[in-house]
Amino acid sequence: MTSTPAIDAPAALRLHHHAIVVKDQEATRHFYEDVVGLPLVATWCEVENVRGKDRTYCHTFFELADGSALAFFQFADPEDYEELASNLPRKLNHVALAATPQQQADVIARLEAAGIPHRVTDHGYCVSMYVADPDGSTLELTVDPPNAAEIAAARRADAHTELARWLAGDHRPNNDLRALHKEVATTD
Repeated sequence: MTSTPAIDAPAALRLHHHAIVVKDQEATRHFYEDVVGLPLVATWCEVENVRGKDRTYCHTFFELADGSALAFFQFADPEDYEELASNLPRKLNHVALAATPQQQADVIARLEAAGIPHRVTDHGYCVSMYVADPDGSTLELTVDPPNAAEIAAARRADAHTELARWLAGDHRPNNDLRALHKEVATTD
């Protein structure tokens, strides 16, 4: 039996981009740039063989503070959207971005001004704001507490044993911070 070598450092520097297929680039631009506040920094218009078919698309990038980006594809052929879109409304898949309390509050204010439903949840180890974009993909803006490093160190220390416990069938919660869990605010 071979063992997995120890990992001394992460295998990647940072997120480069996370790509999502959308129907309408302008609706996407308005949401991510005007409401959320991420600047549009690149638009690539291309024809490429994607999954065995030449497809014409527009690929946009909205920048995060560290230079990474959220990216979006809109295909010229509407059938490509139906085939390639993976953002299913009401599913758990989502993109979570770190934010300061002020950044989160500013986005919430813009969402409320635009009448866009969202919810805020205190998980104990972070406070998250969730909102669906125009295509139904969920965006989460997360604010870490002041003691985030201490919390992360505790979870890092037991990450493998807790996973093994869960996989062995012991599904008891281990989030003692969750006692603070509550819905902070919701607009629907």
